Amino acid sequence: MLEQLKELLANILPDIDLSTITEDTRLIEDLGFDSLALMMLSMEIEDAFGFKFTEFVYFETVGDVCGYLESRI
Repeated sequence: MLEQLKELLANILPDIDLSTITEDTRLIEDLGFDSLALMMLSMEIEDAFGFKFTEFVYFETVGDVCGYLESRI
């Protein structure tokens, strides 16, 4: 799941060094995500995994996103 998520992150932040991303990487503090980037990530996830977010989900780390996705698929 981590590798799939890294591909989505690269769509949002094309200059990112994917080799530095781990499950402990924080979206805001480490990757510099803002509200627009978080919205873009949500849209990328919806497109890639074929579901729609129906409620607010707070993701702090890449691992949070992976865990959520693993619970959905």
